[in-house]
Amino acid sequence: MKKKSFIGLCLLLLLFAMVALFPACKKNNEAAPMITAVRSYAPSPADTVLHSAVAKGQWVVITGQNLQNATNISFDGVPASFNIALFAPNSAVVQIPTIVFSTIDTTKLYTIKYTTTGGSTTFGFKLGPAAPTITAISNVFASPGDSVYLYGANLVLVQHFVYGGTTISSYKSSLDGTALGFLMPAATPTSQIIVVTRAGTVKDTINATPTITGISDENAIAGDSVHIYGTYFKSIQAITFAGTAISSFTTSAKGNSIGFIMPSTSQSGPASVTTKFGTATTVYNVNDVATGRISDWEWGGNFNWQWWGGASINSGNSGSGWPPYNADFPGNTSQYMSLKNGVLAAGEGNTYSNYAILMNGAQWVPTANLGDSPANWAFKFEVSVPQSWNGGSIVVQSGVGGYIARWEPWQITASATAPYTTKRWVTVTIPLSSFRAPDPTLGDGEGTSISKIADLVSSSGNTSCTIYIHNYSKSATATGFYGAFDNIRCVKIK
Repeated sequence: MKKKSFIGLCLLLLLFAMVALFPACKKNNEAAPMITAVRSYAPSPADTVLHSAVAKGQWVVITGQNLQNATNISFDGVPASFNIALFAPNSAVVQIPTIVFSTIDTTKLYTIKYTTTGGSTTFGFKLGPAAPTITAISNVFASPGDSVYLYGANLVLVQHFVYGGTTISSYKSSLDGTALGFLMPAATPTSQIIVVTRAGTVKDTINATPTITGISDENAIAGDSVHIYGTYFKSIQAITFAGTAISSFTTSAKGNSIGFIMPSTSQSGPASVTTKFGTATTVYNVNDVATGRISDWEWGGNFNWQWWGGASINSGNSGSGWPPYNADFPGNTSQYMSLKNGVLAAGEGNTYSNYAILMNGAQWVPTANLGDSPANWAFKFEVSVPQSWNGGSIVVQSGVGGYIARWEPWQITASATAPYTTKRWVTVTIPLSSFRAPDPTLGDGEGTSISKIADLVSSSGNTSCTIYIHNYSKSATATGFYGAFDNIRCVKIK
């Protein structure tokens, strides 16, 4: 009896083992996947077959056979996340992943690898970046051997690169493909650039036409030091400032700034720089505080102050009587506002009390220009900061949507600061595209940028304005703030 029981037990265990192997055998016999096409994820008839695509996170439908049990799907070697509930034996809905083409394994470029519990397959599919573009060159006047960068888009997967007639064999793309770095060959600034990538070819002429990106003081008086900032300030033939010729000036070694002492002038007009390669002219006038004026605090101008807050009205005219003359801010004979605060605790500062300058509603942008790009318009003001300032943001807030822009000239990098002062008055320019919405988690000015000018100034182009100081740091500021503001305005800059 014992022997029969032992044999029966062995047979029973063998039977269990055979039953357990049945699903495993079935799993091992599952057919490998096969891809026949990639289609647009759109209702018919828009669900067309795709033979190529620009990677931008779009959804596609992979069609074929045995696709239901996917374990990994890779586009150009980059794994995609997916929801198995969107799969069927003959189709799989997948979102193309974010692909950084400057870092991928190029041997896997233009492929889809599809792996299931039954095996894997590779399908040829031309998925890549868009064709390259070039928008700027860091320094066309760089000396041979100096670092130079082309700026643009999709400057990745480079196969051939010619600069000024010289083939460049060593170069490096930025991570996002917006820059291509190389060492300057012995080339002239008037020849052609050719960049060939896997996605296409771009040709451009090395253009040394100057550009003006900013002016240190747009409303300087005679004797003030003025700097014009921009690019390609080489071989200068003429400079004018509001129609006045500037005959004595100095240029920086890199050709990105011009300095001069302001001569006597009473008219307004554009600033221009002419070189042997072309002319740059501002679309706005200098010596002009009337255009786009929000507030200038003049009795006969656009006073527009709400008469409360922490600001004080001052005069640069010692014989004015009232407002009181303030010798701390030389170089301005008109009326202006000053703001003075001590060291700010973490989170201190707001739109009222001792921290703010409050202005009534004014026309920021003409209604006819509300459709312009926000980057084409800028909020401007003159400021004088006679004492060292380090920490705390000067905040500009419109009366619509809580949008703000911050001015933090003491912030050198994300982790480094340096005390900021001005010798006299300077012009601050903040493109309207820099204004950002509040974010419920991150805080003021940390949300999305405005998408259209009306987001900032309403559909009428008219809104109020507040300038205030706030400490966004988690620690006290290194210094207080003492400065003066004048000629608040909104001006077209492009």
